Amino acid sequence: MPDIVVVPIGVVRSPLTDPRQAPRQPDEGAPRARIELTPEAAPAAADLRAGDRVIVLTWLDRADRATLRVRPRDDPERAETGVFSTRSQDRPNPIGLHEVTVAEVTAGVVTIVALEALDGTPVLDIKPVLTVVEQR
Repeated sequence: MPDIVVVPIGVVRSPLTDPRQAPRQPDEGAPRARIELTPEAAPAAADLRAGDRVIVLTWLDRADRATLRVRPRDDPERAETGVFSTRSQDRPNPIGLHEVTVAEVTAGVVTIVALEALDGTPVLDIKPVLTVVEQR
């Protein structure tokens, strides 16, 4: 397979620094966080507004890329499961997927209501959440 080169568009700035202390999902106490965009990517955020729902793709740079099976939520009572059936950060390509709400957009910075990513996590992309319209 060909090599794939991904260039971060920014970095997460968050009070979360310890993976063991970080919430696993945004609704489990994730704090407000900022995405500091690179100067090259900053113009791409010009049309984002407070209240927008977006998907933030991150590179979970502290993940274990050799992990293929985990016990969900690190619960020893649960059976081992292949990582493709979980939201574990440990996986061959540790891409984080975070559906979040934009709180504020200023020059080069997108503030997120609640984001469970650690401080310094590279951001790969930001995409709008699209509402699916039922077709008849």
